[in-house]
Amino acid sequence: MSFLLPLLFVVLNLASSITNGDDHHKFVYNGFTGANLSLDGTAMVTPNGLVELTNDGIRLKGHAFYPSPLQFRNSPNGTVQSFSVSFVFGIIPIFSDLNSGHGISFVVAPSKNFSDAIPAQYFGLFNSETDGNSNGHIFAVELDTVQNREFKDINDNHVGIDVNSLTSLKSYPAGYYDESGMFRNLSLVSMEAMQVWVDYDREATQINVTMAPLHMAKPVKPLLSASYNLSELLMEPAYIGFSSSTGAAGARHYLLGWSFNINGPAPAIDIAKLPKLPTVGPKSDPSKKLKIFLPIATAAFLMAVGAAIFLLVRRRMRYAELQEDWEIEFGPHRFTYKDLFHATEGFQNKNLIGAGGAGRVYKGTLIGSKQDIAVKKISHNSKQSMKQFVAEIVSIGHLQHRNLVRLLGYCRRKGELILVYEYMPNGSLENFLYGQDGKCTLDWDQRFKIIKGIASGLLYLHEEWEKVVIHRDVKPSNILLDNEMNAKIGDFGLSRLHDHGANLQTTHVVGTIGYLAPEIALNGKVSPLADVFSFGILALEIICGQKPVKQNAQGVQHTLVDWVLEHWHKGSLVDAVDANLQTGYDIAEVRLVLQLGLLCSHPSGQSRPSMRQVMQYLNGDMPLPETFLTHPDFGMFHLLQERVSNLSAMSYPSLA
Repeated sequence: MSFLLPLLFVVLNLASSITNGDDHHKFVYNGFTGANLSLDGTAMVTPNGLVELTNDGIRLKGHAFYPSPLQFRNSPNGTVQSFSVSFVFGIIPIFSDLNSGHGISFVVAPSKNFSDAIPAQYFGLFNSETDGNSNGHIFAVELDTVQNREFKDINDNHVGIDVNSLTSLKSYPAGYYDESGMFRNLSLVSMEAMQVWVDYDREATQINVTMAPLHMAKPVKPLLSASYNLSELLMEPAYIGFSSSTGAAGARHYLLGWSFNINGPAPAIDIAKLPKLPTVGPKSDPSKKLKIFLPIATAAFLMAVGAAIFLLVRRRMRYAELQEDWEIEFGPHRFTYKDLFHATEGFQNKNLIGAGGAGRVYKGTLIGSKQDIAVKKISHNSKQSMKQFVAEIVSIGHLQHRNLVRLLGYCRRKGELILVYEYMPNGSLENFLYGQDGKCTLDWDQRFKIIKGIASGLLYLHEEWEKVVIHRDVKPSNILLDNEMNAKIGDFGLSRLHDHGANLQTTHVVGTIGYLAPEIALNGKVSPLADVFSFGILALEIICGQKPVKQNAQGVQHTLVDWVLEHWHKGSLVDAVDANLQTGYDIAEVRLVLQLGLLCSHPSGQSRPSMRQVMQYLNGDMPLPETFLTHPDFGMFHLLQERVSNLSAMSYPSLA
């Protein structure tokens, strides 16, 4: 009998390997305890056998892949074979009334390396450059819980078939068709486990996606179908797995089971063997139990308790915060004051990186993630400070663009408003234009790159987001530079939001002297063309290395626009270029930017281009008009600018 034990051991090992996925054409995971998976980002296998792709943090990504590449073709030049996938997933949002990150996607890709991918709306699969790139060779099925207009999402609870892009080839609201053929909705964030089947038919070149509640058999009718020949897409070999990401609202995304097969249906997942999703409920407060059951025996002990309560109250007062109802609706991720206090080492002066009329800015490092942040403390003493604070939260808190400073979160306490941004290691553009010796240290390539970055950010604000955002304070101190000298627009304290196509409204005159469009002083009307004017002044400033308004020794003011116009009329436009550049620049590009700066700062708003046209000019997709500088309104520029300069306009400091 002793010889049977080794034989039994071999048989059991063989059965286990088949169950856990060592067959390159067929596998099934009934839970993931001991599974050999390739994990990265925040992905991990929990002690009870769940794959947790993301945790409660914000803007995270996680990937879980089958470790070995799969051969989808019988021969190198053959067609992709039919295949079938089934998996069980669950999404646990942090807050039941908020969106839960950006869902989960099943992926077939030529590589497991997604280090360049961005979380949030890019699902941890793409970035702004790779999304839509036909060289990606990526097939995915997304279970999306956020509606992104950028990718033409149909709603915030849908399933989509994706080919090299998050703009789905086809999508449909999450749900299933019952036995009678009636459609039944499913909520992806219901905190319940659900099963999904993805089937590809080689002969019909058709992709079917089906889903259902966990204990229900696979519906006969698929949720959605798309005709696409994957032989023209997939590389050989390819990897299969899952990707998930979170945005401004965190969530936990789980896999409970997974099966796969080539040229046959995916093996059935044993529902009875699957691990359970974690439950969500209020955590108990040990301090309350301590206060309830704390014995009071002697006078000495009472004094000790009194001293402990005194210290506790003192500690809570130190980290006390405020929260109002509107913050739940508009606020992004909220930081605790305690975490920000420790991140900035108690807001010590050695960490101070900026100060001005609107507050002070400190560099900090979050203790847990080691992420560098910029923490802006604003005075809470005036109504204007609160309006500025709310404007930043409502606007930049929901914006996502490579040329905008990312707002990570906020905090409020009595007398203080606190904003938390991504840290920009190179500080503001103003520091480079007017350093300690007053000389600009930027070369031409850096200046041109910065100008194009600012233009791209303004185009997104004006036309590409769901609302029209007018910044109203575009200037060097509000342009921040990351470690690669990419320009990012910051400080949205004066911004205004409008619906696309809405009528312009009259507003108070706010902004910074020298960058303020003349029409604001004349009629108080603010439109995106006011930002275009500020951009034009800023572009001239970057090229010429001079401030927009200067005063000579006799006390007479003159504007940078007048000075550049004078060189234009003399035929010496290149002489307006900053002397620090010497000859290290492209003359054609310099002339283009100087002329574009004059066009954007035209005193007549209707004569200025839109930011989309500005990008076309900068990219060489469209030539500049030749007659704009002869417009009679340019003769009125000095008079209008003088009137603007006499107004009491407000200016706010830069973030860093």
